[in-house]
Amino acid sequence: MSDPFISAALLEGIPSTYAGTRDGIDSILRDRGLRRSTPEDTARSLLLGAAATASLEGSDFDAETLASGGGDALARGAVRLSTELLGLLPTWNRSPVQALARIHALAAAGSVDDADLGRPVNPDGVARLTELAWMLGQPTEAPGLVVAALVNAEITAAGAFASHNGVIGRAAERLVLLAKGVDPASVLVPEAGHAAEPAGYRSALSAYSGGTPTGVHQWLMYASQAFTRAAEASPLAR
Repeated sequence: MSDPFISAALLEGIPSTYAGTRDGIDSILRDRGLRRSTPEDTARSLLLGAAATASLEGSDFDAETLASGGGDALARGAVRLSTELLGLLPTWNRSPVQALARIHALAAAGSVDDADLGRPVNPDGVARLTELAWMLGQPTEAPGLVVAALVNAEITAAGAFASHNGVIGRAAERLVLLAKGVDPASVLVPEAGHAAEPAGYRSALSAYSGGTPTGVHQWLMYASQAFTRAAEASPLAR
């Protein structure tokens, strides 16, 4: 059986780049004492992630405002998602598409009609998500960071839902980091890694959407830097 992620993981420069990125992440987690991380560190990471993912959609509220219940509908949806996201891991592992539908329902409530919550509307996008779910069910030798990056980009580019596809992609990226053991306590802030360079994020996503190996390579090289920033944004790095 073919490995569905390995060809991307073996593109020129990707193995060495991602090995270095993983070493840097592990250093922060280890040196800052992952065993000493607390539920409060995880909650803080999720809150920071909610503020960052909302900012990429045009919202402009900091984590403290969101923590106090403030912000617009988009930001409040991001916070609502953050409080339930890790609990979706068993669903993600069993049925990724079902988990994505729930992610959309959580993030988009209050922003779209109730009838559209959790319902993919783009048939081509649904087909891409179905294929991605199949891929995630196959064994792979690709590093977890590479899989997480590809999952994020593919969900976002597929555009299966009427709204919030970027939010959904970034949430899934966090779940993959957890599922693959890269970040078992979910204390990295991958959303902040993207929000720190929004122009680079959008440019790399556009390149990926072109569907060429060059575009995939550009996205993965960009994502390696975003993961480094995700580690730097972790509550453990403070």
